[in-house]
Amino acid sequence: MLRLLLAVIAFGLLFLFGIAIWLEPDPRGFGTHQQLGFPPCQFRQFLGVHCPHCGMTTSFSNIVRGRFDAAWDANPLGILLATMFAGAIPWCLATAVTGRFIGTREPFWWLVLGSIGYLVLAVMVWLLRVFVM
Repeated sequence: MLRLLLAVIAFGLLFLFGIAIWLEPDPRGFGTHQQLGFPPCQFRQFLGVHCPHCGMTTSFSNIVRGRFDAAWDANPLGILLATMFAGAIPWCLATAVTGRFIGTREPFWWLVLGSIGYLVLAVMVWLLRVFVM
């Protein structure tokens, strides 16, 4: 069951990159997600500032086009997430095929640590974007 789940995760991440290729990055640096039918960021509408993930879809869409400077401007964490997701795809597939965790015995510990680290970074970058930049 775990092997199937890892394969589904890998193909889900590939699908995510496929969507990023399909979307045209919004030149404002945010709002690209609206091409998928989603509403504008409610956080931004109510508070007048970007949310911690504003620009993430735009960032991914720029990354798959090799526009790393535009991706950074849209949301610097997009580059980090895209890198992590790109690395997770072969890891998930290799683990699904071999049935053994590659490079670690405790992958879920790394997932928890990575998630907490990402959340801390997201808040820090968001605070910098709102109050400094």
